[in-house]
Amino acid sequence: MATRFYNTMTRRKEIFQPIESGKVRMYTCGPTVYNFAHIGNFRAYVFEDLLRRYLKFKGYEVIQVMNITDVDDKIIREANKAGQTIREFTRKYRDAFFEDIDTLGIERAEVYPAATDHISEMVGLISKIMDKGLAYRTDDGSIYFKVSEYPKYGRLAHLNVTDMKRGTRVQNDEYEKEELRDFALWKGWKAEDGPVCWETAIGKGRPGWHIECSAMSTKYLGNHFDIHTGGVDNIFPHHENEIAQSEAATGEKFVNYWLHCEHLMVEGDKMSKSAGNFYRLRELLDKGIDASAIRYVLLSTHYRQKLNFTFDKLEAAAKSITRLRDFKKSLDQPVNDGALQIDQIVEKYLRDFEEFLDDDLNISGALGSLFRCIHEINAFRESTPLTDRDVGVVSNFLDKVDSVLNVMNVSERTLSSEEQQLIEKRQKARAERNWAEADRIRDELLKRGIILEDTPSGTSWKRKIKT
Repeated sequence: MATRFYNTMTRRKEIFQPIESGKVRMYTCGPTVYNFAHIGNFRAYVFEDLLRRYLKFKGYEVIQVMNITDVDDKIIREANKAGQTIREFTRKYRDAFFEDIDTLGIERAEVYPAATDHISEMVGLISKIMDKGLAYRTDDGSIYFKVSEYPKYGRLAHLNVTDMKRGTRVQNDEYEKEELRDFALWKGWKAEDGPVCWETAIGKGRPGWHIECSAMSTKYLGNHFDIHTGGVDNIFPHHENEIAQSEAATGEKFVNYWLHCEHLMVEGDKMSKSAGNFYRLRELLDKGIDASAIRYVLLSTHYRQKLNFTFDKLEAAAKSITRLRDFKKSLDQPVNDGALQIDQIVEKYLRDFEEFLDDDLNISGALGSLFRCIHEINAFRESTPLTDRDVGVVSNFLDKVDSVLNVMNVSERTLSSEEQQLIEKRQKARAERNWAEADRIRDELLKRGIILEDTPSGTSWKRKIKT
């Protein structure tokens, strides 16, 4: 089955065909580093991680670029309020972003270009647009894209341009969907900007938000590349403006496939500080919630459906992950004989897993296939032990699946010396048939998040996934 993605531009699923055989060039809108990222941001980043990992699973070489927006209206305002340069102000949030994506198991992109390092590229694009008569300068030194002179405007968002309200121009980076306004490519310096400005061939000032992505994507991926992703809130005006300015400057098609993920809700409501349901990733981690459970919840709803993030779902996610990890751990004790060959079972479910994800990343179907496979293998194991060879086949299957999901492979934090001593005391109590003491120690360890499992071959332990 060919891989198909829903293309926002055409509003239909299309067979994915990269421009260059075997290679995918992909751009993802990254963070604006003025604060710590919230779970709505990470809904998009986890979706993009699933997309990236699955493309690699399919054998593609992926070249992914994710921008870092380190200059915009909010950053300038907050940096000036703090008496810091924008580089000083954004550093801790930029560092935190990379710590957070590592915590969530999000694979790093090949390039993370920062806007402030690419001013010359932005100036070059703006100059080309001006040379073609599609931009104009205002008295304050700003430069605006002339939307009325670009007839293709509105294709991505499927806007009827003739029915939209006619504004003149807008200097801030976002505006209402029902309005059509010329947007800023370059913002002339004004006193409230303070020291934030660049002296360039097109004047003193700073870039508009939209031109940043066009400049950085085309620099590292070329004028025409395969995939551009983001949240549905990016479709208009941001991505619509990216298309207009990029194609105006280069004369080439900008992107082949546009993939957008839906909004994240929290306990059924829109996430907001006023509703008391606004969570940054770090706040959830500080509550002791396991990062793998958060990743699973963000991953397990199809990217084009609204995701309702709830604490019940976190608990269910923890149980699902525990089931997967327990199954994988149970493979550590194979027998050396036996007749069961499970190649056909594994091949069937690996094929199912791939076919579901080929269908526009149908993650719920793929996860269902994975758990059905585990159920079927466990049913066989009730009567026939797995051989060493069987274990190798199943382990290889799990590794392939988890190269996409990244929820099974976890290294258990080692026991402290005190915890190890408690386990040894319990083993001694069991040997002496002091069951009350053995149960007391088990309960004490459980309070610390350590689960003990007594088997014929001895006692093993694991840490409980916190939710």
